[in-house]
Amino acid sequence: MNKQSEHFLFGNDTPIEDLGNGLKRQMLGFNHELMAVKVFFDKGAEGYTHKHRHSQVTYVESGEFHFSIDGEMKILKAGDSCLIPPHVEHGAVCPTGGVLIDTFSPAREDFVGE
Repeated sequence: MNKQSEHFLFGNDTPIEDLGNGLKRQMLGFNHELMAVKVFFDKGAEGYTHKHRHSQVTYVESGEFHFSIDGEMKILKAGDSCLIPPHVEHGAVCPTGGVLIDTFSPAREDFVGE
């Protein structure tokens, strides 16, 4: 087991939070300006349409996602990514099961209880 430090997080030691409805979240690192999060989707799980004040870049690590951003829908697969500007409605459905890497600027305070 690797010891956590101020600068390094190890996947096997970093908790995975069950969000319910087929979604799980693992924090990959954050400070006040930036946050990276790994999001696990079960087959058919949905990230419901929402918006927030943060800029977001999402990278598809695995699976297929039907993304809607500001009313535009695209199918994204492993290796694809998208940019979501602040205050723009977005959501995704994962018909296959898969994993996203979400980055936010500034960090999502609601994810860490600040």
